[in-house]
Amino acid sequence: MSKKHTGYSKWITYIVPEAWSRRSVKEVLQGPLQLSNRMINRLTRSRGIRLNGKMPWLDRQVKAGDQLKVAVRPRERADLTAEPVPFDTVYEDKDLLVVNKPPGIKVHPVKPGETGTLSHGILYQWKQAGWEGKVRPVHRLDRYTSGLLLVAKYAYIHQLLDKELRQHRIKRTYITVTTGKWTDRHPAEGTIDAPIVRSPGHPLRRTVSDKGDPAITHYRVISESNTATALEVRLETGRTHQIRVHFAHMGFPLLGDRLYGGDLSAISRQALHARRLTFSHPLREETLTVEAPLPEDMEKLVRKHHLTIKEKRRSP
Repeated sequence: MSKKHTGYSKWITYIVPEAWSRRSVKEVLQGPLQLSNRMINRLTRSRGIRLNGKMPWLDRQVKAGDQLKVAVRPRERADLTAEPVPFDTVYEDKDLLVVNKPPGIKVHPVKPGETGTLSHGILYQWKQAGWEGKVRPVHRLDRYTSGLLLVAKYAYIHQLLDKELRQHRIKRTYITVTTGKWTDRHPAEGTIDAPIVRSPGHPLRRTVSDKGDPAITHYRVISESNTATALEVRLETGRTHQIRVHFAHMGFPLLGDRLYGGDLSAISRQALHARRLTFSHPLREETLTVEAPLPEDMEKLVRKHHLTIKEKRRSP
């Protein structure tokens, strides 16, 4: 279910808790609000800080219950042209949104003049709702991977969500279908810990190598037949093509994955779908979990190989 919040305000509000009582305004801005000195200076110059409705000195002490407001939701000009591109909004509020990306659509342009990306479509949707800004994806999805993508609406919220991502506090769960019966050669549940590096002599491929960057993938078999296996996969790190590289390395390439040797007979793209996303909203003490059902091409693939994947529909 989509949840949308309308209306615009450049201010966010923080109610000072007892734990931060008798600290200075600047300490609160740097502490729970995680503002950099550079941003604090910019807000000071633009009169973008209010304590109980008034401009405060930065060394002013606060007390529990004080209302501290900062103007960190600027109106920005879009850096792309808005155009209609199909996707579903799963969750949206004033600070962020989660979208369900169809397969075959790039998240953002990679060369000048490129059109038809998810970012173009998000801008179009925002324009229809009377909002303009810059699209700031928090993580990545390959062009032919479908599913959930977390997007920040402005720089400050992107900074906070990026910190969550780097601290492994954003949980991303995928569904994939591989060639063959996984449990003939591997445990039904486990972890693939194999560093990944660019493949020598190939501009797109990645490969497992001791010289690569750390890459950790957790998996669990959820259904299998003699011809294919469906797995639930959770990323601990986010290397380029990580799931695709790891499963090919284990001898079970994703079905439809042309780049890493997957069977192309039943699906025209890698069978990989970002199904579940769990994260803490940076401005509220609230954990959000959202899900996206399998797209039609993966549903057909699952039926063809006599697999069963139960949907766990949730909404924030």
